[in-house]
Amino acid sequence: MTSRAAATSLALHLNKVGHTAYFAGGCVRDKLLGIEPKDYDIATSATPTEVLHLFPSSNLVGSHFGVVIAKFEGHHIEIATFRTDGSYGDGRRPDSVTFSTPEEDAHRRDFTINGLFEDPETGRIIDHVGGVHDLEAKIIHTIGTPTHRFQEDALRLLRAVRFSTTLGFPIGLETFAAIRENAHLLDQISPERIRDEFSKIITSPNRRRGLELLIDSGLIAHFLPEVLPLIGCEQPPEWHPEGDVYIHTRIMLEMLAPDAPLDLCLATLLHDIAKPPTRTIDPDGRIRFNGHDALGAEMTTEILTRLRYPNAVIRDTAHMVSRHMQFMNVQQMRKAKLKRFMSEPTFSLEMELHRVDCASSNGFTDNYDFLNEKAEEFSQEPLIPPPLVTGKDLIARDLKPGPRFKDILEEIQTEQLENRLTTREEALDYLETLLR
Repeated sequence: MTSRAAATSLALHLNKVGHTAYFAGGCVRDKLLGIEPKDYDIATSATPTEVLHLFPSSNLVGSHFGVVIAKFEGHHIEIATFRTDGSYGDGRRPDSVTFSTPEEDAHRRDFTINGLFEDPETGRIIDHVGGVHDLEAKIIHTIGTPTHRFQEDALRLLRAVRFSTTLGFPIGLETFAAIRENAHLLDQISPERIRDEFSKIITSPNRRRGLELLIDSGLIAHFLPEVLPLIGCEQPPEWHPEGDVYIHTRIMLEMLAPDAPLDLCLATLLHDIAKPPTRTIDPDGRIRFNGHDALGAEMTTEILTRLRYPNAVIRDTAHMVSRHMQFMNVQQMRKAKLKRFMSEPTFSLEMELHRVDCASSNGFTDNYDFLNEKAEEFSQEPLIPPPLVTGKDLIARDLKPGPRFKDILEEIQTEQLENRLTTREEALDYLETLLR
C-alpha cells in the first residue's frame, strides 16, 4: 500500500465517523506541482483524544499542538487537529494553541503554497490563503504580514530560502525584504534546526542559487560567516581566470551532480574556506595561499561541529578538504603512496571534488585522467592487499609495540605495494634483514 493510500484510508475513516479530514501542507503542494509527495499529513477537526480512540496504535507526539502519529499498513501518518496558534514567546513555537477551523488553521501556516488542503475523497483543493495562485505564479509569499510570520518562528527565514532553492521559485519582494530585515532573528534558533534546513539547501540541485540567496539575504552571516570573506578574495588569474574564491566556489557547486551527497557538497563549499586568512603576496607579486588546505580542514571541523553535524560527516568532509591540494602531486607519487592515497574511503568523492575544482578554473584534467587510468590498472586486485607480515610476527621476535614497531610494518607494506615482496616467505626474510 502506498503512503497516499494509507493516508486516504485514515482520512476517510475520520470522515465516516463525522469529522472533517483533509490532506494538508507539503503533500498538497507537491501533488499540484506534479511531484510525488514523500509523505502525507492529515489535518482534522478530531481532537487528539478522538484520534487516539479511533486509531489505538497511534502515538501522541505533540499533545500541546494536537499532533498524533498514526501507524497504518507500515506507514506513519501525522494527524493534526485544526488549530490557531497563540503568541510565540521564544520565536520558535507558540505559547498556546486553540483547536479551530480549517480556515483559521490555514492562516497560521508559513507560506501560501504550504497552506493548502485537499479533500482526500474528491480531490478538491481548499485554498483559504491564495496558495494556488502563487503556485501557478511560481513565487514564495508568506501568509499574512511577512515580518509577523518570521517573528513567530525565525526558522521560516531559512525555510523561505529552502523552498525557493528546491522549487526554483523566486521569493516575493516584500517577503525577501522582511527576511533581510529580520535576519538577526536566526540567532535565537538552535544549531540543529539551522543545520537541517541548510543541508536541504546545499544538497539541492539548485544549491548555487541557494548559497546566493543566503548571502544576499544576510542569513549566512548568522550561522556560517566564514563564507563571506570568500567574496572579493582574488586568486592568481593564470590558475583561476574565473575570478575570486566566491565565484569559483559557486561554479563548483553548480557543477556537482544533482544528487551529490551531503559531505561532498559541504566539502565543495568549504574546500577553500581558509584562502582569505592564508592569502599573501610574495615579492614577485604572486598571490599565495600556503597551508590553506590544512587550516581549511581545521576550520571545516570547527564550523560543522558548531552546526552539530554528525561526527562521520565532520570527519569525512574535513578529510576531503585537507587532501584536495594533494591531487597536484599524484603523478609524482611512488606506487605505494599512490595506492594508499587512492584507498581512502572518501577517494571517489575526492575525485569528484577535484574534477569540479579544475573544471571551474583552469580546466586541467591531467591528474584526474591519470588517476582514472591508475584505477583501471589497479582494478584486478585490492589496492591494499592483506599484509604479508603482521604485528604477531614482530612480537614473536621480541619486539614491543611502539614507533619502531609501526615503522617496520609500514616499510614491509610499502615493499609489498611496490610489488617487490609478493610472498610471505619473502616478507619474513625482509623482516630479518630489517631486524639485523
